[in-house]
Amino acid sequence: MVMQINTERRCKRCKGLMVTDSATGERFCTTCGFVISEQVEDSGPERHFSKDERDDKSRSGIPTSLAIHDMGLATVIGTVNKDATGKPLSAHMKHDMTRLRTWDSRSQMHEQTDRNLRQAFTHLDKLKDKLALSDAVVEKAAYIYRKALSKSLVRGRSIEGVLAAAVYAACRDAETPRTLSDVSDAINVKRKDLTKNYRLLVIELDLRMPVVNSISCMSKIASKVGLSEKVKRGALAILKEANDMRITAGKDPMGMAATALYISCMKYNEDVSQREIAHAAGVTEVTIRNRYKDLKKSLNL
Repeated sequence: MVMQINTERRCKRCKGLMVTDSATGERFCTTCGFVISEQVEDSGPERHFSKDERDDKSRSGIPTSLAIHDMGLATVIGTVNKDATGKPLSAHMKHDMTRLRTWDSRSQMHEQTDRNLRQAFTHLDKLKDKLALSDAVVEKAAYIYRKALSKSLVRGRSIEGVLAAAVYAACRDAETPRTLSDVSDAINVKRKDLTKNYRLLVIELDLRMPVVNSISCMSKIASKVGLSEKVKRGALAILKEANDMRITAGKDPMGMAATALYISCMKYNEDVSQREIAHAAGVTEVTIRNRYKDLKKSLNL
């Protein structure tokens, strides 16, 4: 710690010598310790920041997010009972700070909407890990749920059911291959309730959902079964040809992707059964056999 002697002024109490702490900016008496100024203007040279230091946002806090009940804008009172200089607080001040923390926590959960959002986004954070969702999908799901809450669509329905419908809608919008069974099993909601809530959100919020592409579903099934890259490329060629001939219109994309993979496995002599592919795709073996007949007839396989 560097001390600078201030010869211009003396202490008003004891006429002692005044010094300036260059680290904290305090000016105090060396004899009695009387502080006359807690902050002084830095008289040193200006610091020149590099481009990396100017672009560094590490001290700006967490970014705002729709997936946080208060969007990350609420104030937080720290739990460390020390002041700005690092000195411990007195017993009376510790008691006051504890009361302030309690009321700060209660004020954030005062409204019913805040409690609803906090519970919903806690489940959403778990779904993000279980379904391996991207941040864009999570933000979209939180946006859809907030719109549903603002229109009182959650009233009379379970929070988990409406949240599951919002997550499925966000996956459809971002073309992320997640089925109804995947979402319902991850959040422990009946598939019937999930489909009912999903239809409600689409109608009431006027959502425009894109058609699921069977090509995007293929990689998910192939990774679950553990198929080779050669089989994937063969199935991709079959699906592209089927899409060009509009054979996939009105068909389950998971069923079409599973059938294309099964045909490719037969072509390249991969020892994979219909049951394994059907289980990975979440469809029945009958669906694969029916789609196989359609593709074989239309594509002359």
